[in-house]
Amino acid sequence: MKQHALSAPSVAASAQPPVTPRLAGDLAIWFFILAELLAFGVFFAAYAFTRANNIELFDAEQAALNRNAGALNTILLLTASYFVVRAVQAAEHRLSKSCARWLLAAIACGAGFLVVKMFEYAAAFEHNISLSSSPFHMFYLSLTFFHFMHVILGMVILIAMWNGARTGRYGPGDMNGLETGAAYWHMVDLVWLVLFPLVYVIH
Repeated sequence: MKQHALSAPSVAASAQPPVTPRLAGDLAIWFFILAELLAFGVFFAAYAFTRANNIELFDAEQAALNRNAGALNTILLLTASYFVVRAVQAAEHRLSKSCARWLLAAIACGAGFLVVKMFEYAAAFEHNISLSSSPFHMFYLSLTFFHFMHVILGMVILIAMWNGARTGRYGPGDMNGLETGAAYWHMVDLVWLVLFPLVYVIH
């Protein structure tokens, strides 16, 4: 009898269907993300090639950048991504209010990133830095502004996700919209994690 009782759970466990892995979010967003990463990759390759031919100029002008502002923005984006992860986890447990709060915190971090970047741009323009100032400034402004626009789009998506979370839209079996938006935001974060050391730090 004891043997039969011990074997019953194992039989029940083996009868459960295996969990099949799935792609989080819409397939279309992953094609979009790959296209965006390719575009940034071309930008980064062009930057590296031009820098290799203008090392002294790039080093001198790179040293004038505000690395503290860049580091602060890195922390803000990483923190926002953490909050987005927590929001997805909360929705999986039907905690809509908690999901909305985590998303609101992520939105605040994203807004902080935009504010810090605008202060950086204002300081650059005060020193008459423009796209035509030098090859380095051309890459610095174009790369960071291209990313800046992606953060703005990410903020719009986060706000839409927050509004959906407030109304209880997301939960087990209905995570597609939330996961799709989260995937886009993580892509924005990933690009910055390459952009910041490449443009601000690496000599």
